[in-house]
Amino acid sequence: MTPLGEKIAALVAQAGPIGIAEYMALCLFDPEHGYYTTREPFGSAGDFTTAPEVSQMFGELVAVWVYMAWQGAGSSAEICVAELGPGRGTLMKDMVRTLAQFDRAFVDRTRFALVEASPRLVEVQRATLAPAPGRFEWHDRLEQLPDLPTVFVGNEIFDAIPARQYVRQGGRWFERCVGLDDAGRLRFVLSAGTLDEALLPPGADRVLDGTVMEVAPAREAFMQTIAERIARLGGAALFFDYGHLEPGLGDTLQAVRRHAPDGVLDHPGESDLTSHVDFHSLGTIAERCGLAIQTATQRDFLLALGLAERVEALSAGKSEEERARIAGEAQRLAGAGEMGELFKVLLVTRPA
Repeated sequence: MTPLGEKIAALVAQAGPIGIAEYMALCLFDPEHGYYTTREPFGSAGDFTTAPEVSQMFGELVAVWVYMAWQGAGSSAEICVAELGPGRGTLMKDMVRTLAQFDRAFVDRTRFALVEASPRLVEVQRATLAPAPGRFEWHDRLEQLPDLPTVFVGNEIFDAIPARQYVRQGGRWFERCVGLDDAGRLRFVLSAGTLDEALLPPGADRVLDGTVMEVAPAREAFMQTIAERIARLGGAALFFDYGHLEPGLGDTLQAVRRHAPDGVLDHPGESDLTSHVDFHSLGTIAERCGLAIQTATQRDFLLALGLAERVEALSAGKSEEERARIAGEAQRLAGAGEMGELFKVLLVTRPA
């Protein structure tokens, strides 16, 4: 058992089973042994590769959208561009470089904010952005952002915000928790707590026993804060994540370790834990705040912003090997069966 696994087992032995959301939070953010507080998860040497790490083209096209969003929001003299969960800072670096190429004055007067809870990752981001143009500032909470029109960008941020799980048994929905087996190892158990039926999607009363439902109040609260801010101050938001565009049922909790699937309970603190994002519920929250939303696959979004044209421009005059590399990167970002279809996009703006 990992050090964090031993810590969680001791906690459960003393206080009883903990919910999946609490387990995720401990695995990802425990100050002493948490995944994001102790590890370098990104890239080939880590556990997974994100779109900004695949190719510079991702950040370049997001920069195009950021600039268009600023124009659509009224081209205010001063604006904040805030990235949520900025990883190693690669996306921000590519965005700012691209923005500076076609409007350096915009970069000079924009406040670029990185919202990051991990002190270790903040230092990585500072190093990545040291040679980049622009004013950068770091915050560990949304509430610390400046009171300015804000364009939010988030890549794989909502999937890491903990979600709860409920299991259908005997016509009721019981919360799935992490308890202990007779040997003191972590295992899944059901608690006495049940789900409020008002949260059930249509048809949930007709599913078979053993069906899992996921709810994510922390994600919804996070989205509520963002939407209220855009409604009050102006701006827009762009989020990439893997998930579903319509409400659904099913167990999507997963662990990844060394670029391969891992057991959710096998290596607490040493594997990445995520679950799929319900884009429908996030969009509904934005609409209730009076905002407009659009959803798409990552493929359609990147192609609409000019991915094919960018591939052609980057490939001009390059060797056959370089052209193949660029085409391969584009395929990973937008290909069928890869990120292009697995990842969805949510755009939030003020109504026109």
